[in-house]
Amino acid sequence: MKRIALLLSVFFVAISINAEVVWFDGKSPITYSTPKKVEPVVKIALDMWKSDMMQVTGMEPVASAKSTIKITQGKGAADGFHIYVKDGQIIVEGNNGRGMAYGLLELSRLAGVSPWIWWGDVKPEKKSCLALPADFKTAQQPSVAYRGIFLNDEDWSLRPWSSNTFEPNNKGTIGIQTYKKIFQLLLRLRANAIWPAMHSGTTAFFKIPGAKAMADSCGIVIGTSHCEPLLRNNVDEWNVKQRGAFNYRTNREAVQKYWIERLQEVKHSKDNMFTIGMRGIHDSSMEGYQTEQEKLEALQQVIDDQQELLRKYIGNPQKLMQVFVPYKEVLQLYEKGLKVPDYVTLMWCDDNYGYMTRLSDAQEQQRGGGSGVYYHLSYWGRPHDYLWLTTTQPGLIYNEMRQAYDYNVRRLWIANVHDPKVAGYQLELFLDMAWNINCVNGDTLNHHYRSWLCREFGTEAGQQIFPIMHEFYHLCGQRRPEFMGYTQVELDKKKYPRGLSPVSEVPLTAIEAARRVSAFEHLKADIIAVRPLIRQSLRDAFFAIIEYPVFATAAMNRKILSDSVQSQRAYNEIQQLTQHYNEMNHGKWHHLMDAAPRRLPVFDNVCAQLTGKPVDYVCKMNACDYTEASTSVKTIQMLGHSMNAVALPKDGTLTYRFTTEKKGEYLLQLALIPTQPNDHGDLRFSVAIDGGAPTVFNLKEPFRSEQWKQNVLRGQALRKLKTQLSSGSHTLTIQALDHHFVLDQIMIVCNGCPRHM
Repeated sequence: MKRIALLLSVFFVAISINAEVVWFDGKSPITYSTPKKVEPVVKIALDMWKSDMMQVTGMEPVASAKSTIKITQGKGAADGFHIYVKDGQIIVEGNNGRGMAYGLLELSRLAGVSPWIWWGDVKPEKKSCLALPADFKTAQQPSVAYRGIFLNDEDWSLRPWSSNTFEPNNKGTIGIQTYKKIFQLLLRLRANAIWPAMHSGTTAFFKIPGAKAMADSCGIVIGTSHCEPLLRNNVDEWNVKQRGAFNYRTNREAVQKYWIERLQEVKHSKDNMFTIGMRGIHDSSMEGYQTEQEKLEALQQVIDDQQELLRKYIGNPQKLMQVFVPYKEVLQLYEKGLKVPDYVTLMWCDDNYGYMTRLSDAQEQQRGGGSGVYYHLSYWGRPHDYLWLTTTQPGLIYNEMRQAYDYNVRRLWIANVHDPKVAGYQLELFLDMAWNINCVNGDTLNHHYRSWLCREFGTEAGQQIFPIMHEFYHLCGQRRPEFMGYTQVELDKKKYPRGLSPVSEVPLTAIEAARRVSAFEHLKADIIAVRPLIRQSLRDAFFAIIEYPVFATAAMNRKILSDSVQSQRAYNEIQQLTQHYNEMNHGKWHHLMDAAPRRLPVFDNVCAQLTGKPVDYVCKMNACDYTEASTSVKTIQMLGHSMNAVALPKDGTLTYRFTTEKKGEYLLQLALIPTQPNDHGDLRFSVAIDGGAPTVFNLKEPFRSEQWKQNVLRGQALRKLKTQLSSGSHTLTIQALDHHFVLDQIMIVCNGCPRHM
């Protein structure tokens, strides 16, 4: 593999007590040189870097004609890069074109440029000097081979913005210039893959003239989702009138011809990711097969045939990036005995709410094709959508993705986002971990997020914003804003119009509701106090990243939980906030933010009736307040209602001590993160009080069962135990009997059971 090198020629070298190489002195433009021949992605990144430097220094970098840098041979991981200082010069080496691009954009980061410079309007601060230590060096390479996003559920954000504002068209489609901006963001986030948007109404990616060539020039690998085999978008590209049914049993020749057309189209292009298998046209089961055995045999035939098609029209299947996604009913077929070639990447999925349902077992971890993760940061579906704001707790992303990596899931990570702008920090955390799995751990999540805020808004402002947003994710961890109506979607349409339950009763007491509304109002006041620290050029960024999600979520809570007058005012406030969002930066983001995706009842001008009984707490503890713990127990910041949930390895134990004032019957209630048994097994734990016989519980819930729905909506799984206790001191011991166990809170109650933690 060739190693490409780029030189930033240095016209001024400062040697002082702290020896530095100055690459901008405030007087002359930065000079640089590149090899004569570089990959297109390097040219793309070079233009981005030059634009960045223009914003930072006020001068456009100038190419130097006197370069002494040569292309050198070297070995290294694909996409890796090396930056170092030598003989007064800053040298960037890349192991391939993308590595070179990442290295260039790392220089932008070193100059104070945020990856969100365009998408987040995070304008860099002007600098009169740029310098690096004379001994500076960094060598970076990815932890995960393919890292990227799936643009999904784009109907109320990205698509209307692209088609009405950024590049208006009468087809209502996401255009090529929008994709270019997305590709550039991915380069800044050190990503290299995308599954393009595919919903009904969105023009298929391969129908957009020049889109694939644009992706190739930006070094972005194109793939497709679990229901789009061999780079085809079935929703927009399969015409039933012209091709017949999308049925492999009755219309196999037409289906294969359809796949062959795309293979012939991409056979001379690079960077393709082929999803294999087959489902219905849009996320439904295969057509034409009834029994599970029939579906198994049919899917096996499809996979075998696809290998031959790839061999004939592209090349050796063993050398191609292929992905098989055992999602929904396909997972059952896979576990029933489906044979997927060893060189194909198995891609595991979460439960749509951020909890991984399956990871590679010991045998699967040895597969040549490795494995990947498809992870949701937004979702359309039951029990309820979350397509408005991105409020997934950072600790959940960390816990699930770290465990996936530890299970050797290191080939492909894809995050489902409805809009990259709104995904913000959560998307960057996901991709930071894909780039460098050790960039953060359970004890440093707060630091990682605080540093991100300081990078976006300056150190002083970032330090003050962090506790505000920390509490924001605490409150959203208890209930996402989209879930505040305590409603559900995809219910029986005979009983509920459109299958949507109405906002009616909220199981909170008046005191609980008032406390929640008050907590959000305090956050708003704190944000107003921080505003003077935000420089004028960052006001739009501050509004989009901080103010809008906090103020709009506060209004959503007030709308649902307050009286009718306050509810009406809160509803109006959401509309005003959203209007301002869409008018920011001279209308740059018009049509991007929709405060009522899918027009669900929770977004209506409604308030709810409060219910619930007050609780007589004897003792309430967060999991991190343990007295004793076995080895390998880890506290995870920004996770759970406690914001410090505790992950126990199998056989790990936690011990707590508490005191009761009187003898009697008590209720022990345990709140756990609603993780899934992702290793074929169970998710059991035991509870023992005062050294007595342990009681065993199991957190395993059937997918889409009512209890599972309540767990993901609440962000906690609850288990209860009635017990007789004497007055005095007691010891509680909790032991994990399986993997993936995370404890959040403990409550001991006398005289009645609590409705909520």
